Amino acid sequence: MADSDIAGGGGGASRAWYGAPVADFLAESDDAIVGRLAGRSEFDIQQGQQEAWRAEIGILRRALKGLTGHLYLEFAIPRMGSRVDVVLLLPRIVLVIEFKVGATQFERAARDQVWDYALDLKNFHEASHGAWLVPVLVATEAAAPEPRLNGAADGVYHPVFTDAAGLRGVIELAAREPGRPMAVAEAWAGAPYRPTPTIIEAARALYSQHSVEAIARSDAGAKNLAVTSRRIEEIVDEARAERQKVICFVTGVPGAGKTLVGLNIATRRGEKGDPTHAVFLSGNGPLVAVLREALTRDEVARELAKGVKVRKGEVGERVKQFIQNVHNFRDEGIKFPDRAPDEHVVIFDEAQRAWTQDRTADFMKRRKKVLGFPHSEPEFLISVMDRHQDWAAVICLVGGGQEIARGEAGIEEWLDAIERHFPDWRMRVSSRLTDAEYSAEKVREVVGRKPDLRAFDDDLHLAVSMRAFRAENVSNFVKALLDRDLAEARRYFAELAGKYPIAVTRDLNAAKDWVRSHARGTERYGLI
Repeated sequence: MADSDIAGGGGGASRAWYGAPVADFLAESDDAIVGRLAGRSEFDIQQGQQEAWRAEIGILRRALKGLTGHLYLEFAIPRMGSRVDVVLLLPRIVLVIEFKVGATQFERAARDQVWDYALDLKNFHEASHGAWLVPVLVATEAAAPEPRLNGAADGVYHPVFTDAAGLRGVIELAAREPGRPMAVAEAWAGAPYRPTPTIIEAARALYSQHSVEAIARSDAGAKNLAVTSRRIEEIVDEARAERQKVICFVTGVPGAGKTLVGLNIATRRGEKGDPTHAVFLSGNGPLVAVLREALTRDEVARELAKGVKVRKGEVGERVKQFIQNVHNFRDEGIKFPDRAPDEHVVIFDEAQRAWTQDRTADFMKRRKKVLGFPHSEPEFLISVMDRHQDWAAVICLVGGGQEIARGEAGIEEWLDAIERHFPDWRMRVSSRLTDAEYSAEKVREVVGRKPDLRAFDDDLHLAVSMRAFRAENVSNFVKALLDRDLAEARRYFAELAGKYPIAVTRDLNAAKDWVRSHARGTERYGLI
């Protein structure tokens, strides 16, 4: 089997269009290599692309003569939706090489591109976590500076610039670096690649029938995400089987994937004919609009690729079935006061932001011409689901450590609504909802008055941030610091050493300069 046939990341498809030991590459003809590259492409290869490949192959032949290593051409960087021209595995270091054939300058965009490739491999490709990576930009006709290697604490070097003739010198320079022993080529190429998705990327993957485990990293964050998703699925199935109504509170550290869990449930149970038909509700109008548009475009493209002509509006209506603005759901409940909704399962994103009775009544009076509206948003939303005669499930996704704005009810209003008006509803509550950051002090009191001993559940808390992929304890450190638990803060800070950069200063300009100097490639930064 050729190396280019190695499956990567559990996806069953090769990550590189071509892979071989350097000696085999040097022995193979240009036509054979180009043929293998073209044969792996999903698109027609234009003449210009073939010429660029031949130019790159010629430069690589001269640069690699007599060297030992492994070569991959057109290696996929999934999160960026693109392919790096060349990955060269030497015994102790990895070179990530991007060619700009015919270029006479080293453009900043090209520099950032190859730097991003190296950072992406470092952060998300399992076999590259401990590797030293050197991004190399080859502008074939440029006047190249003397090559210098400038490393960083995490092992990702600053980009090195060279022309075609200087590539050999750059490779020799990198090969002399101490580096770290590399995995054998087959293991490196086949190692899992687990990027942290944006919420848009995650929604698109879920809608195209990927599991939540498949779109997250294969570390503690992904495991936690899978456990919580499965637990919610079990709660929903139990409610249906036992003809019960249940409200479930899911908590999580910032960036842990609460919205992702909600979208997972909604997409898996999004069909109207499904007896556990679910809908994802959010008060964030722009998020709802962007998610709907992204999913609609993706579905149209998939249908067209299969030769099926569909109207975008028709697809959009299907998407709307499981992602809705919470206010539209509420308005539908008011319009048809005696009708149970189509959905038996509703997921409320950022449930702590639901409105108080005063704000809801004011809005209904001003915008809907409804006078004297008597319910808070949590109370009314539960009442709509309570219209089901058999069973229903309400999943509340709760963000912690957030200021509750004027007119927002917080979690206590959900608890009051259950206790005052819906005492027969079961409760399934994250064991961390009692933490001060969720402002739900009376949860133990409310749960304690119910006979169900299974109310508190550790699996309903997402403890690991998906955003802080370099250090899982960042959120724990921040929480301990804000809670003024200095012993815990020191413990977590010690675990972050060397993994996650933290600096302290009272000089704002120094802080800004530090952040700018640490941003690499197209990494974004800001100030809060």
